[in-house]
Amino acid sequence: MSSATPSVPQELTPPTTFGAKVKQIGPGLLAAATGVGAGDLVATMVAGAQFGTVLLWAAVLGAILKLALAEGVGRWHLASNSTLLDGWRRLGYWATWFFGIYIVIWGFVYGATAMSAVGLPLNALFGGLPVGGWAAIAGLVGLALVWMQRYHFFEKFMTVLVLIKFVSVVSVAVLVAPNLGDLANGLVPRLPSGSIIYVLGLIGGVGGTITMAAYGYWMIAKGWKGTGWLSMMRLDNAVGYVMTGIFVVAMLVVGADILLGQKIVGGDSGLLILGTELGARYGDWARLLFLIGFLAVTSTSLLGVWNGVSLLFTDWTRTIRMPHGAAAELGAGKESDVDATGTGYKATEAEKSLPFRAYLLWLTIPPMLLLLIGRPFALTLVYGVLGAAFMPFLGITLMLLLNSKRVEGDGRSGWLSNALLVAASGLFLVLMPIEILRAFGVNIG
Repeated sequence: MSSATPSVPQELTPPTTFGAKVKQIGPGLLAAATGVGAGDLVATMVAGAQFGTVLLWAAVLGAILKLALAEGVGRWHLASNSTLLDGWRRLGYWATWFFGIYIVIWGFVYGATAMSAVGLPLNALFGGLPVGGWAAIAGLVGLALVWMQRYHFFEKFMTVLVLIKFVSVVSVAVLVAPNLGDLANGLVPRLPSGSIIYVLGLIGGVGGTITMAAYGYWMIAKGWKGTGWLSMMRLDNAVGYVMTGIFVVAMLVVGADILLGQKIVGGDSGLLILGTELGARYGDWARLLFLIGFLAVTSTSLLGVWNGVSLLFTDWTRTIRMPHGAAAELGAGKESDVDATGTGYKATEAEKSLPFRAYLLWLTIPPMLLLLIGRPFALTLVYGVLGAAFMPFLGITLMLLLNSKRVEGDGRSGWLSNALLVAASGLFLVLMPIEILRAFGVNIG
């Protein structure tokens, strides 16, 4: 049977000391970093320009809700002895085929979006080529890096980029010297007139969508298996999303201080305006520092998707070939053709498999056409509708799976997890019609 993730050389023993746990941190950083892209920076910047730091609470709440979803994804993998795609397969063909349609359309459109986002800071830093030219180079370099490397190198490389983006943007936030009293007031929930769309965008946008589902596959690649790793997984997730929360707060502070009161039009190019304003105020070194952070943000998002979502697609190709009865037996001790997950999902082969590399090419080559012609309306429409439905789909299916008998007792959802998953699912159900209306060109707020 063919594959679906990274490489597990041997079964590891869960660390028991804090120092040993710190050395294992990695998948959570990858998932959180991949989920924060140029679109999240733009949303945060625009919110800061419109309302200052008043909506700081919404960014913090968004990080908490995404942490709850990511923890649920990780807990399912560890406590069910199966992958997230196996879980969706057990819920029925509807879940498996919704995800399959979504991942194919999403990959085509997102590929162009991610490459363009990397092309912007490259063009601003080096010039010489139009944004589209740098975007194509970024896509091909990402393709080559993910094609050749394996998880452990990938994790180290991504961690360096995460540190660069974190240090650069937080340093810029310190540079603008925010008022600590205003920051504290921003933690008090309130809704200024006209802010509801910005609030929903901040809460919903922090920390990823489909990339959150890749978290469990990176844990498998790391060698984590079984409920003994639950505490490690929670620390790993917490570190990733605390860093994400600080990063988003820093971006909100920078937008509030530099652009407050300015009318900023949405779009990744708005971030270049922010870089120009920083250069005018503090000198060109500040602009360069911000652009380096911008490049690290977009690069981690591109590379994380190229690797993580390709792993998801690889596992999807395995689950659609399974008879329905086989899905029900997963995690029940069946040991034929299995790896560390107990599922038939061979971690040691995934990054070398045909589905992995086919989807990697799908993310890179066909979307280059969109760099030339823009997004066709019909494709954008379908992408928007499916994208709006994915986060409610993730939250609701996690609640179904984590409260079922398919999960060992230690991995079942308690009252806090259920409350946060309900809150996250409810929020994204509210956001879904707004995003669908936007897909049809209806401007809300």
